[in-house]
Amino acid sequence: MYDVSTRKRALSLVAQGRSLNSVSRETGISRAAIRAWQDRLEPLPRIAPPDPGPPADERAYAYPLGLYLGDGCISAHPRSGYYLRIACADAWPGLIQQCREAITKVRPGIGVYALQREGCTMVTSYSPQWPRLFPQHGPGRKHDRTIALEPWQQAIVDAHPWEFIRGLIHSDGCRITNWTTRLVAGERKRYEYPRYFFTNRSGDIMRLFTQALDHVGVEWKQANACNISVARKASVALMDTRVGPKH
Repeated sequence: MYDVSTRKRALSLVAQGRSLNSVSRETGISRAAIRAWQDRLEPLPRIAPPDPGPPADERAYAYPLGLYLGDGCISAHPRSGYYLRIACADAWPGLIQQCREAITKVRPGIGVYALQREGCTMVTSYSPQWPRLFPQHGPGRKHDRTIALEPWQQAIVDAHPWEFIRGLIHSDGCRITNWTTRLVAGERKRYEYPRYFFTNRSGDIMRLFTQALDHVGVEWKQANACNISVARKASVALMDTRVGPKH
């Protein structure tokens, strides 16, 4: 897209008697564009894509929303439209498939494909509507800017909190086995217990995660500035039932 001043400069060279070929070589602008400007100087206004409305499947949307906040991005196509990309570790092929299936349910009929990168797979989809469906898109890193859900997104998360939690855990979380020692009848024994961790540098995203945990009755603690821990036995069991392991 060339601005009006660039167009006027090219046309002024043509007005001097220069050929379209020579003006094109000097300016780097195609002959077809210069010829078109002779009929219309002002650029045509950009037509905004139609409002996509709510996700086709709101339950399915809550899962890639969590994945996007953790490991997703949206980038503009050089000509038009946008790419949604979610990075998924190759170690979890089931997660990659779940991500692809969920995005397909959110926007039926669009293409969703896997682009291999070193150590990960980028689940990728093209649509002009992705910034409207993921309005947290913006310049810079997520932890350097405000991340807040739109009211319609919050309503979906409130209705389907476990799908949202699963997406966040599958992107920036893990289930591990911790261990400690205890004295039992005078003998020190090793004791193992499972726990979940969620790690993110954005305080806003951490709050969205803990609010969802509060909503479903999962007890949590903030281990440090970037880590949320779920270690209570009943809460871990609930997470195991509703979130499940990466696979």
